[in-house]
Formats: sequence, C-alpha cells, structure tokens
Amino acid sequence: MTAAAPQPSQQPLDAIRSALRAHTTLTLAYVDEQGPQACAVLYALADGPDPVLLFVTAETTRHGRALLSGDARVAFTAQADGQDWTVLTGIQGRGTCRLLTGSARQAAWPAYSSRFPYVERTERLKEAMARTGLWELRPNWLRLVDNGRGFGHKTEWTPPASGPLAGRSWEK
Repeated sequence: MTAAAPQPSQQPLDAIRSALRAHTTLTLAYVDEQGPQACAVLYALADGPDPVLLFVTAETTRHGRALLSGDARVAFTAQADGQDWTVLTGIQGRGTCRLLTGSARQAAWPAYSSRFPYVERTERLKEAMARTGLWELRPNWLRLVDNGRGFGHKTEWTPPASGPLAGRSWEK
C-alpha cells in the first residue's frame, strides 16, 4: 500500500517546515521608540498545524520591552552562514510575538528544551530559563528561498484567515 501524496498546498508548507528545522538562529527585526532594530535569537519549531516558532529572551532586553509595548509585529530571517549562492536557502517571514505564561508556557517549553537540551543540563541554567520569558512567534507570511531549485526559487505560505491570500501556498 502506498501512502497518499500530500495535498499540493501541503507540499510547500512541508518544505518551509523542513527549512525551519534546518536552522537554529533567526534574526528578529522589530521597531521601538528608538526606531528599527534587529537581534539574533535561538528558536525551536513548535508542533501544530501551522508553523509557530519559540524563542527565549528576557522582558528587560530592548526587543523584549518592544514586544511587550503593544506592537508585537516583527520580521525575521533564518539561514546558515557561509552558503554558496548557487545553493543558498533561507526563510523570510513576518508575524506577531507574544510572551507565553502559565499553562501556555508549560505546554510550549518541551519543544524548546528538546531542540536545545543543554538548557536543562544544570540546575543553574534551568533556574535561569525558568525566570526568562518564552515567546511565541506566529508567522502570518513565510517565504523559503531555495537557489538549489533555481536562482531565486521561492515557496510562500500564509495561514488560513490571514489576508487576501489566506491559506495559500505557492511556488515561484
């Protein structure tokens, strides 16, 4: 018995998820009262039907304060350093962030700690992580650039109920 082929709209999302799993660091761009800024954070891909990223940062950092200030819209990229341009791959995205607390934090933490198991190896680090904010980045647009499939090859995704192209995946 052969497995059913993925739905055409699911194939691009699978490629995007695979690319997100291939990287660990994203550059997070945001705006605060001082203007635009970017920072690097380690991220994990949460389980679920739509891609959701998790990252850790203190609420006292510049980006933590900006995300708590009311406008948690961000842009981000994830890619490996030192790639040859002919096979360059990376993710571009936009979305919103929220600080996870209580049961939402407890439910999401295993995805982050399994991606980065060292965060639970010592009591000191476990305690520090417990005091540090766990954030959810929920993308409303993702683009995978994969020059290995042709220069400038792009695969894009938007979640259901997110604008005029809602729930669409396509390749260019």
